[in-house]
Amino acid sequence: MKLLDTLHRWTGGLIGLLLALLGLSGTILLHKDAWIGIPHAGDPLRTDLASVTAATETIMALPGAPQGIIYAHDGFGLHQGRFALGEGAGFYADQSGRVVAGWASQWERPELWIFDFHHHLFAGDSGEWVTGIAGLCGLFFVVTGAILWWRTRKSFRLRLWPKRMSRPAIVTHHRDLGVVVAPLLLLSLVTGTMMIFRPFAMAMVAPFGPVAETVKSMEPPKYESGPLAAKPDYAAMFAAARRRFPTAEFRILSLPRKAGDPISLRMRQQAEWLPNGRTTLWFDAATGRILGARDALAMAPGAQAFNKAYPLHSGKVGGLLWRLVLTLSGLSLTMLGSFAVWTFWFRRPKPAKRAAKTALAPS
Repeated sequence: MKLLDTLHRWTGGLIGLLLALLGLSGTILLHKDAWIGIPHAGDPLRTDLASVTAATETIMALPGAPQGIIYAHDGFGLHQGRFALGEGAGFYADQSGRVVAGWASQWERPELWIFDFHHHLFAGDSGEWVTGIAGLCGLFFVVTGAILWWRTRKSFRLRLWPKRMSRPAIVTHHRDLGVVVAPLLLLSLVTGTMMIFRPFAMAMVAPFGPVAETVKSMEPPKYESGPLAAKPDYAAMFAAARRRFPTAEFRILSLPRKAGDPISLRMRQQAEWLPNGRTTLWFDAATGRILGARDALAMAPGAQAFNKAYPLHSGKVGGLLWRLVLTLSGLSLTMLGSFAVWTFWFRRPKPAKRAAKTALAPS
């Protein structure tokens, strides 16, 4: 137990601040649709084929070569476009296709750079590795904390804030609050780490079916396409997609990134938890002909379980109540992580006091 206590304290001292910042940024992102504050963000959603097609044709004809569109959803009435060129350049457009806000880089939009920090630490793939390792450390932190709490369970006192800002009071508060929110922290850390580390994700969904079957179900098929037409027939493509999946919402349109790639259209069926869905159609970029389609509800059970990780992690299911639960998880992680660092580095017992405690301890 002494070794476990030492490992727990050092884990908190070294990784606690990063976990605190991830918890805080994640909490802010939970409610981003409410604070973005752009005109027409609160417009009611229009999902009819004519409206979506007209908005798409208007947006994709904009100067600057838009690369794709993330369509408006219930609760956020703006389409988000992105450009092929430029570091994070993009725009918001209302549901008629009229641009209402634009940016040349992600640093002009707080929701974009906060997300980049939360997911990549502003460092791309390298940052993902760091956040993934932080998630694994956080899991270790939660599990060992619960084990260490058990021996002091009789002195449990739940407080939202330490009784005093002394080291003993903060340690007691850290221990008791941590065990209460441990289930929520485990859910947040497990789902977050699943999205970063594929081997960890496959281990988590292994009970739902063979891993090989899950991986194969998640791999996108490869299709050969002709060159992108000067003016793709979006009306025909969307009509074909609606016939294939009559009740699904249009979620993401992506143009080819290189020669030979098809146009892809992601849709969300009503039974899917993932906000942007995994139901996907691929079209020949030259002719608009359907090359293939993937029904997310027919994917392997393990793949469907994996697709639930992001909506659980980001509060995209369960409405306001679940977002409030995740807010409690994020703020608790922020408090536990920051206090762990503060007590470890700035409120450690002085050497004389540690020696006295050692001398008085029973042999």
